[in-house]
Amino acid sequence: MVPSTPGQVMFAEMLCEEMKVLGMSGTEVDGNGYVYGFLPSNAEKEVTAVGFISHMDTSPDMSGKHVRPQIIQNYAGTDIVLDKESNLVLSPEQSPELLNYIGQDLITTSGNSLLGADDKAGIAEILTAVEYLVNHPEVKHGEIYVCFTPDEEIGHGTDHFDLKKFRAKFAYTLDGGEIGELQYENFNAAFARLTFKGKSFHPGYAKNKMVNSIAIANDFLSSMPKKEVPENTSGYEGYFHVSAIRGDVEETVVDILIRDFDREGFAWRKNTVENGVRDFSRKYGLNIELELKDQYYNMREKIEPVRYVVDIARQAMTDVGVKPLVLPVRGGTDGAQLSYMGLPAPNLFTGAHNLHGRYEYIPVNSMEKAVEVVVRIAELCMKI
Repeated sequence: MVPSTPGQVMFAEMLCEEMKVLGMSGTEVDGNGYVYGFLPSNAEKEVTAVGFISHMDTSPDMSGKHVRPQIIQNYAGTDIVLDKESNLVLSPEQSPELLNYIGQDLITTSGNSLLGADDKAGIAEILTAVEYLVNHPEVKHGEIYVCFTPDEEIGHGTDHFDLKKFRAKFAYTLDGGEIGELQYENFNAAFARLTFKGKSFHPGYAKNKMVNSIAIANDFLSSMPKKEVPENTSGYEGYFHVSAIRGDVEETVVDILIRDFDREGFAWRKNTVENGVRDFSRKYGLNIELELKDQYYNMREKIEPVRYVVDIARQAMTDVGVKPLVLPVRGGTDGAQLSYMGLPAPNLFTGAHNLHGRYEYIPVNSMEKAVEVVVRIAELCMKI
């Protein structure tokens, strides 16, 4: 089913109606739950069309239902009690970047769900920017295309993206974190599923008969590079991530996420898994099944030839008083797949912190600055 949840369909219809009220043209929800629309140009000459994209779904890591946001006015730099009954506290000790927002208003969770700023903050910022441009016709701009996608969090945000409807030359996803983030590099990603077969016998009479697939899987994982895991890596370092194990004596299935920024490192990691499967199949006299498939690639390869799209975003941030924070995405975004589909799409900040969990929060000022950046990008595109 596309989208994967009925709530996204309802949300899409609400967003489409709001876009119509704002005065956008071509607004529609297509058969796959994608929301499209554009703001017509008010320029006196032909101007390059630009796009802005955010996703409607929230992370499955924690419930996004019954969200009860709290507004913390004029944050004082102290602990924030999210839920007194459960003793859930958002603390500068746990999240030291909180101290950067003393005196600002914050939006937090109630401690019992995620906030959903990833990526409803991006949606709010895009639509607020559109509203500003509608109400300020003195700000000249070309056509501005908007799309809100479903199922980004489960890796299918661009599966049915229609480039014929989204006629921008380039775009920006608003799906980043803290204020100033500007990202045009992400992991190369692959998924590996290993199936270890065993032979089950009564454990009391199993000598020289039983083959325990759990033990073989454990032996395989023990042979993997010990430090090449998410909890020991950062920056441009890649990793192997064992994301799931399920099984019994007869069969054990292991899922491994493979991530690396560099193509050579990416190939080495895939080869490491493939060689391990071959070696352990030989060692135990078994046929270990391997499903290995690429998921997405580093968008930098597609962005570098049109580097001006990054320069525009950098200039827009500088112009509105935001210090650009150029960082790689230690993950993937819709922009990665879109860039390989022919639509270069760097990623911009929304302002959110502690995504995908109960300690998620976002400073209001950061959201306001994101709106200013979108508006300024629209202005700068007049010069292309």
